[in-house]
Amino acid sequence: MKLEDIFREKKAEALLITDPYNMRYISGFRGGEGMLFLTRDRRALITDSRYTEAASQETDFEVIEENRGHRRTAILRELFSETGAEAAGYEDQSLRCSEFAVLRNALPEVKHWIPLGGSADCLRRIKTPEELEYLRRAEAIGDEAFQALLPLLKPGMTELEAAAELEYQMKKRGAEGFSFDTIMASGIHSSMPHAIPSEKKLEKGDFITMDFGCVYRGYCSDMTRTVVLGKADEKQKEIYGIVLKAQRAALELIRAGLPGSRVDREAREIIEKAGYGDCFGHGLGHSVGLYIHEEPRLSPGDDTILEPGMIETVEPGIYVPGFGGVRIEDMVAVTEEGCENLTLSPKELMEL
Repeated sequence: MKLEDIFREKKAEALLITDPYNMRYISGFRGGEGMLFLTRDRRALITDSRYTEAASQETDFEVIEENRGHRRTAILRELFSETGAEAAGYEDQSLRCSEFAVLRNALPEVKHWIPLGGSADCLRRIKTPEELEYLRRAEAIGDEAFQALLPLLKPGMTELEAAAELEYQMKKRGAEGFSFDTIMASGIHSSMPHAIPSEKKLEKGDFITMDFGCVYRGYCSDMTRTVVLGKADEKQKEIYGIVLKAQRAALELIRAGLPGSRVDREAREIIEKAGYGDCFGHGLGHSVGLYIHEEPRLSPGDDTILEPGMIETVEPGIYVPGFGGVRIEDMVAVTEEGCENLTLSPKELMEL
């Protein structure tokens, strides 16, 4: 999808873009604070003095400074008056109701307010070659940090300490920040897919599930690995083997032309047939880009047809309360004939 498609499909004469990731994608502006005003012939970025200098270097849009004497609503009234636009599309999924109420009351020039839903997000679905390079590097930083962490994991180390060490290793290798709060879940905590690192100490025999990612040039990475500290018991080996089999089957299947739900089903059926269907509650994966959770998804309810250049995570899991859990996650780029796996860390069960 292109901007012109949004104007045409929504019958909009102007677009107001407020989602910070869409603002960056469309304009190049990284500050995240402000609004884009777009018509077919006008491109303006409204932001405040904290960002105007940086914005002038990052975007070729007209940069308009908002301040106490020239507030955003006044700027917008001027822009609508100058362009004659009367039908405005707005990002109802990112704009707060109170903010929209202010705009609607302050802009009588706008006769038709058109909710855009996720239309602007769709602009980001297919990654360019440059974006793919940033994503590869972001994922490579995660791979390198994971390898550096493994020899440091010892009994007595807390989950918080392990998470901090992993984040340090990513920062050391060029990460601008983190895609999300690092998950470091050991022992029975690993049965919680989004467990929060705690002061629990790592113990011999623990599953340790690590879900982490970093940001490079604005683009996110995402990967998960589960290891055993010490020797794995038979049930741990069984569960790990099922998850690995499910993930490999999905990776073998994924390609352009398939709906995301079909790839999810490939992995889910393997886990269900093994008797652990009730222990896999989340979707198989999601897209990744400037934001960590983008569309489309690999899930039972998403029938979006995959296209070359889309990025998807493939992350089946089994979570058994009171025992522990396993998740294995790779990030891949969809191609015509399959996928390019951007995650290179080994997946065979590691006993540390």
